[in-house]
Amino acid sequence: MIDMPDPGRVAGGPDETRVLLSGSYDHGGSTVRRAELRLYREGADASLGPYSLITSYVETDAGSVEMIYDEGYRGGSALEDAARFVSGCLGVSGLVERSLLALRQ
Repeated sequence: MIDMPDPGRVAGGPDETRVLLSGSYDHGGSTVRRAELRLYREGADASLGPYSLITSYVETDAGSVEMIYDEGYRGGSALEDAARFVSGCLGVSGLVERSLLALRQ
């Protein structure tokens, strides 16, 4: 299942972004131009801290797609933690592949 964010949640643009890939990269017959994580802060709780919506955004020759990557009370370094995980464990390729599947649907 592909989770697209409600347009109202991302309408104002991200509070922060982390570029994971830029340039021109061939992936399974598609050209990927950009992959990034985007952070949208959606309030805070006095005891739990900031509530974060983190999305992945991938731009290809077939179009672009923004999908929910994670959300919740993840602390002040939510975006950095997610970018580190994607880059080190999951791999940007997995994020790109998921995005290409969403574009093909």
